[in-house]
Amino acid sequence: MIPGETVQSMLPQDIPWWRPDYAIFFGFLYAVLLVIGSGLGLVVLNSVLEFVRKKKS
Repeated sequence: MIPGETVQSMLPQDIPWWRPDYAIFFGFLYAVLLVIGSGLGLVVLNSVLEFVRKKKS
């Protein structure tokens, strides 16, 4: 953390976001990470629901 910094963020603080190549790369990277995280979340949720259904019957 940079001294005096009060905001915590996932985004790197020293990247020039106004340059299109950085914005496109990191936009795509975070989109892919969001899709992967959502997929893993759905798999875990489906597993928990299946476990609960089998436990009831």
